[in-house]
Amino acid sequence: MNNTIKHVFFDLDHTLWDFDKNSSLAFQMIFEKYRVGFSLNDFLEIYQPINMKYWKLYREERVSKQELRRGRLMDAFSAFNKEFSIDAIDNMSDDYIAFLPYNNHLINGAKELLEYLNPKYNLHIITNGFMEVQNNKLSSSGIKHYFKTVTNSEEVGVKKPNPIIFKHAIEISGAKTNNSIMIGDNYEADILGAEALGLKTICFNYHKEELPRQNIQVSELMAIKDHL
Repeated sequence: MNNTIKHVFFDLDHTLWDFDKNSSLAFQMIFEKYRVGFSLNDFLEIYQPINMKYWKLYREERVSKQELRRGRLMDAFSAFNKEFSIDAIDNMSDDYIAFLPYNNHLINGAKELLEYLNPKYNLHIITNGFMEVQNNKLSSSGIKHYFKTVTNSEEVGVKKPNPIIFKHAIEISGAKTNNSIMIGDNYEADILGAEALGLKTICFNYHKEELPRQNIQVSELMAIKDHL
């Protein structure tokens, strides 16, 4: 595969940037500031699947950015019979976005993989994350310099898995579909979306989902070296 590949496109959250760990630390700050008054671990157990549900709705254009940011908090707190005003929820949501890049733990092996790939390929990011925070994540985690281009769904106006965002990323990078590969953790958004445009893919399947056998998948980032 590596004979033809010249451009490697990465997802950011859950693929390179350790979203779960950094998000937990941001919520720890939220809980302290707003004196929430119950277990953070219990909250995260409820919140994480709710957040994933809202992000799926957001990708499918079924909720707005504001509905995502409000709804995931309100639904999670309601599971604990805890109610906050809309103003308080909005303040928490703003603080969460502000606190999120304070901690910048990367997925194990991310920096080593980028160091390995950087001399050999042109590296790029394609992300559905909010524009105001994604660039901060890249800068604060010390990996921004590896990437030639960063394509954000808010700038393009569509989200992965819509092929338009992949087409835009290909165009601004000067790449071609037949010399590019997409690496991401979300099978629907990253893998199926990229394949719809004709890109090769590698799924970072750390969550060990049951995927079709024909898909290249790895459970550790450094295993990508075996394919590139």
